[in-house]
Amino acid sequence: MANQSLVPKNPSKSGKNWLVEVSQHDKSGNHIYTTAGGIVKTKVKVHGAKFSDEWPQSLYFPDGHIHAGLFKGMATILDECRFSRFVGKNSKLAQCPKFQCKGNLAAPFDCCCQHMLYNQPDFVDINSLLEAACKAHSFEVLFLPKFHCELNFIEQCWGYAKWIYQLNPASSQKDDLEKNAVAALEAVPLKTMFASHSCHFMDAYSCGLNSCQAAWAAKKYCGHRILPESILDDLEKSNIT
Repeated sequence: MANQSLVPKNPSKSGKNWLVEVSQHDKSGNHIYTTAGGIVKTKVKVHGAKFSDEWPQSLYFPDGHIHAGLFKGMATILDECRFSRFVGKNSKLAQCPKFQCKGNLAAPFDCCCQHMLYNQPDFVDINSLLEAACKAHSFEVLFLPKFHCELNFIEQCWGYAKWIYQLNPASSQKDDLEKNAVAALEAVPLKTMFASHSCHFMDAYSCGLNSCQAAWAAKKYCGHRILPESILDDLEKSNIT
């Protein structure tokens, strides 16, 4: 969705329709640039939404309407979604001051039109641009939590590639650097992807181990799926603190 601060509450007026600015692309999907080097922009209508029964809901008035083609505004869109009690006499603000919605436990999503609209399922469950691009090519995107690199096996793959890269002789030649970088990335073993190593750290932290103890345990018990019950005694015997 577009910048939240620009979404109008009421229908657009003729000649001032609410549109979103996007970058223009050529037939190959590449950006189109101006002679000054900037990306060419254009304004388009926002994609439609869906009602609770999955029936499509256009965010712009249909052909034949007195305001055909104009943006309906948040109040009208919410009214169509059976939130009429918040439109008209009991109308809500377009947005809370400074977009700091507080809500309350009884009705956490009805403090303003924007908060109500953006918490509707069809607004929440929207694919990101990355997900949409990958889905178009039959690829699935998996977003991992922002954990420490020990718990993210993709980070471990990157670390493995850097370790392979630093084994190469020092060079200042661009071709050598590029060749070595590509070779290091291709050397990452795809069969394991370090997922087991990440599981070792997760199990160690769940047992209350600190980072130093977790690293020692992950190395010592690399062939185990989980740590043994004797892990705390083993740490004490090995003087690992």
